[in-house]
Order: sequence, then structure tokens, then C-alpha cells
Amino acid sequence: MQEKKIVNIPSLISDYYTLAPDIENKNHQVAFGTSGHRGSSALHSFNEAHIMAIAQAVYEHRTAEKIPGPLYIGADTHALSEPALRTCVEVLAANGVELILQENFAPVPTPVVSRAILAHNRSGKKTADGMVITPSHNPPTDGGIKYDPPSGGPASPEITSKIQNRANELIKSGIESIKRVPFEKAIKLDNVHFEDFVIPYVKALASVVDMEAIAKSGLHIGADPLGGSGIYYWKPIAEIYGIKNLEVVNPNLDPTFSFMPPDHDGKIRMDCSSPYAMANLIKLKDSYDIAFGNDTDYDRHGIVTPQGLMNPNAYLAVAVQHLFTSRKNWRPDAMVGKTVVSSSIIDRVTAGIGKKLCEVPVGFKWFVDGLLDGSMGFGGEESAGASFLCRDGSVWTTDKDGIIMDLLACEITAVTGKNPAEHYKEITEKYGTSFYARIDTPATPEQKAKLGKLSPDDIKADTLAGDKITAKFTKAPGNNASIGGLKVTTENGWFAARPSGTENICKLYAESFVSPEHLKKIQEEAQKIIA
Repeated sequence: MQEKKIVNIPSLISDYYTLAPDIENKNHQVAFGTSGHRGSSALHSFNEAHIMAIAQAVYEHRTAEKIPGPLYIGADTHALSEPALRTCVEVLAANGVELILQENFAPVPTPVVSRAILAHNRSGKKTADGMVITPSHNPPTDGGIKYDPPSGGPASPEITSKIQNRANELIKSGIESIKRVPFEKAIKLDNVHFEDFVIPYVKALASVVDMEAIAKSGLHIGADPLGGSGIYYWKPIAEIYGIKNLEVVNPNLDPTFSFMPPDHDGKIRMDCSSPYAMANLIKLKDSYDIAFGNDTDYDRHGIVTPQGLMNPNAYLAVAVQHLFTSRKNWRPDAMVGKTVVSSSIIDRVTAGIGKKLCEVPVGFKWFVDGLLDGSMGFGGEESAGASFLCRDGSVWTTDKDGIIMDLLACEITAVTGKNPAEHYKEITEKYGTSFYARIDTPATPEQKAKLGKLSPDDIKADTLAGDKITAKFTKAPGNNASIGGLKVTTENGWFAARPSGTENICKLYAESFVSPEHLKKIQEEAQKIIA
């Protein structure tokens, strides 16, 4: 284990204002991935120029799309988030956009912005959209920013490409042309408003989770915010719903995140699915009936029971089984949504409860429409992100919500008398034990491009790890959208390979329902197949 390095915050923020991107350098350009633009000020990839240009591009997009209402904006607790928030306010306010910000510039979770947009737009007022400033669970050196259209969820590739390209054009032509006003003046303009996002969100939680059952259960609950944006939500949740034994394990905010144990490679990451990052809470597992941590913008969850940290796929399977057997007011045909690289244990649970599975490419944006119209009861990703419908079958959020996934674990434990890990043990006894892993292998840009263009006909193999291949596909079965790679399945396992959008690596996901040795064989043969 490498020794973790503590980030120099004054230097990081100074770099935000004093360093500028070289637009001819691809590494310095605005690049929207599946979760917006991310970078670091020290690396010339997340600086004032980037944020000015992105804010201006968002203004131009919403003008072209005739989005007349307010723009909700929130930021997490990364050190670069507040400077970026201030820059956005300066540009958007100068352009006359009606902005709605959290009082006192307190941190705001991603799902809270999604929920606020949807609640506003259901009220019949002028259509709203939003922005969230966060690099998710990335190290303290990083910054990130993403745009939420009126649907409240992640923007489509068409929208993000448009914003990305326009932002880079603006940087190239010179950001001096971008309209802005000084921050102190901007926040006093008539089009800039401050509201409390916390209490409306907290009061609405009873519409999506059985908060009464949680309160009556007397469960001893541990919440570790990991220094993230939901840190001020747990006290009002406990107070409003009368939950007596909810303890915030670490109530401190620190932009260096130096309280975090280093991840597997020595870097600090607020990755609530990592046993390394969650080591502090795992040590306390016997102190609580149920405990959980979240990443910095609170769109992911990590569930800890007395048995330890749950694998993300395992908890998704438990959540699916509980939700679709307890939510009697959901549409009978409401589907289970999962990404193509999520565990097939979810497929088996879905079939076992007689529901339809909708398998989509990686990215939460593929769940937005289904959650909006109620045709999808649940959408979940292998990376510990999920959301689900309100108890009456209406939309809750169209982005991942770590808070409701935390509280669902409490609900499951309260109403069934068994924690999610105990339920998963029963699931494996019924449907088989999953052996699942992801490995990253080096790949040249040429190899990545080739992988992204594979067709099922390119795969000549008939068997995988001794089993007959049952399917080969490059488009997701649920919506026929490209998965950006290839998936091959058998009765006892599968693999999926896709190139990384940001690094020169190929991501290889694989799963076996036979043994760890069988999983290894799948991985070895998969690497030969895609070579």
C-alpha cells in the first residue's frame, strides 16, 4: 500500500485562477464523459476558463431550447467546487438566467438538484433545468461539472456534445468575450435567489421510503457522509421522522479528505463501494444494525451490515426483490432497469419475481425516460448507483440517489427483520452464487477504436469457458442502443468488454455462477477473443 498524499488546497485553488488551458492540447479541452466534464486545476483541465466557457455554453443551449424557467445549481464539498460555483454564478447571472442556489452556499447532493427540477416542473411553472458541480468520488485534486436538462437526469450525448464543442470554441476564441459580473454584485441581482433545498427534500422522503417503519424499528443506524454533500441531511432526517438511533459517524468537512483511508492504489477517493475507502466504517460494523456511506455528491451508496460491506451488485439484487414485491401501487408492468455490465443475479431475481428486465448501456441517462413515466420501477448501475419510483408509482428522481438507497436498506431491515446481507444469502441459495470482477487492461487508441466497432459476427468462438455461447451482442437488449463494446453470454457466465472514454485501457467485466476458477477461465478466454 502506497502512502497517501495530502493535497495542497491553497495551491489547487490558486491554479484554478492562474493557470489557463492550451486549447490545442487535447488534455486541456472540455470533455463531457458519462458524468460531465472532470479535471484538475493543476493539470490545466479544470480552470476558470473551462467553467466560464461551460456556463456560457449552457446559457446558449437553454436559450436555443427555449427553457425559460430557473436553473437550479448545487455543488459538492471538493475544494474546486466552490470556485467553480462562483464562476458559474458570475456568468449565468450576467446573462440574465434566473438562478436558484442553496442558502449559505451549503453543499447540495446530486439527487437533490434532480428532485428540485422535477418538483418545479410538475408545478406548472416555467420549465427549469440545473447544473451540479462535482467530480463524484474522484480524488480531492479534481473538479467536475454536469448539466441536468428539464428531465432532471443526466443529459443526453447530443446535449453534452453540443455544450462541450461550444465551450471549446469559446476558449479558443477568447473567454474575454464572455459576459460576467463580479460575484458580490451577481448574488444581489434580482434574478439570483437563495432557497433551502434540505427540508423540502427531507419531508418528501416518506413518499419514496417507509420512514415510519424505520422510526418504529428502533434500529441503530450509522451514517458516514465521507465528508460529502449530504452531511447536513441526516440530522433533519432523524428529527423530522423521529429516528432516535441514527448516528452520524464522522460529521467533519475537510477539503483535503485526509480522514479517508487510502484506496487500493494509495490515492484518496470517496468511493463508497471500495472496501479500502470504507475501511473506517467497516471497522464499526458490529456497532450498528445497518450502516452506510456515500460518495461526495451522494449519488452512490455503500451498505455495511454486521456481515461487512456489501458488493454493489448484491445490494441491487436485494433492492429489486424487495421493491417489486412490496410496492403494490407501481404499474404491474413496471420494469427492472440494469446496465449490461451489472450482475446477472439481478436477471435471475427479476425472472423469479415475474418482472421484465430492461438491460441498457452503461450510463444512468438510459433510465431517465422510464423513471419519468413510471414504466421503469428501478434503475441501477454496477458502480453502486440507483434510483426508484415513489411508493405511489410516480417519479422520485431521474438521477442516482444514494440517500434513498441508504434508507431503503433501513426499510428492508425494519420491515423484514433481516438485513440486506441476510437477504442476499437467501438469494444466492435460490439463484446461485455470483463470482464477479472487472479488470482493466492497457489498450492503444487504435485497439480501443477497433473494440468499439466490433460486431457479433467478428466473434468466431462457439464456446466460453467450456459452455456454449448463447448470445453475442454490441447493442443493449433493452433499448437497442450501442454498448460501445461487446457482450458474450453463456448459461453459466458472461463477459463484456468496452474501451474507457478517458484512459488508454479496456474494461473487461466478467461473471461466473460456477466458481472463482471458472471466472478466471472466462476472463482468460475473453482476453483472447477480443485480442
